[in-house]
Amino acid sequence: MSGCLDNVECSKCCECCGDLSEKRNAAASVLGGALFFTGWWIVIDAAAMYTDSPPDGFKHAYHTCGVFSTVALFMVNAVSNGQVRGDSYTSGGLGPTWARIWLFIGFMLAFGALIGAGWILFGEFVVTHKNIVWPGVAIFLQNMFIFAGSLVFKFGRTEDLWG
Repeated sequence: MSGCLDNVECSKCCECCGDLSEKRNAAASVLGGALFFTGWWIVIDAAAMYTDSPPDGFKHAYHTCGVFSTVALFMVNAVSNGQVRGDSYTSGGLGPTWARIWLFIGFMLAFGALIGAGWILFGEFVVTHKNIVWPGVAIFLQNMFIFAGSLVFKFGRTEDLWG
C-alpha cells in the first residue's frame, strides 16, 4: 500500500540529499506532524480572532469536524499495512478483516469530517454572504491539513525497518 513513491530517487538529482531511504520514516513523520499542527494552528487562530462576533464569527460547534478528523487520524494510523494485508496478524480473535473494517471506518470518519467542513464553509459563510469568511475557510483548511497529514503518515512510511 505504501509503495507509490518507492521508485523515486532524489539522490540522482540532488547530491546534497544523499540516501533518503533510511530517513524516509522520519521525514514522513515530521511532514505528517507538521500538517497536523498547521491544521490545528489555523483553526486556533480563527477561534481566537472571531470570538467576539457570534452571529458572523466562529461558533464552538465548528470544532467538531476537527475532533472527528483527529480521531480518524489515530484510527487510520493505528492499523499497520501488514495487518491490513494479513501478513502480521497471526494470533488473536480479530483478523485482517477487522483491521480492514477499522481502516475503512477511519477513512469514512476522515472523509465525513472533510465533507462536514466543506458544508460549514459553504452553508454557513459563502451562501449566506457573510462579511467574515475566514472562520469557514479555517475549518475547511484544518480538516484538509489533518487529512493530508494522516495520509502522509500512513502511506509515507515503510514498515521494513520495524522488524
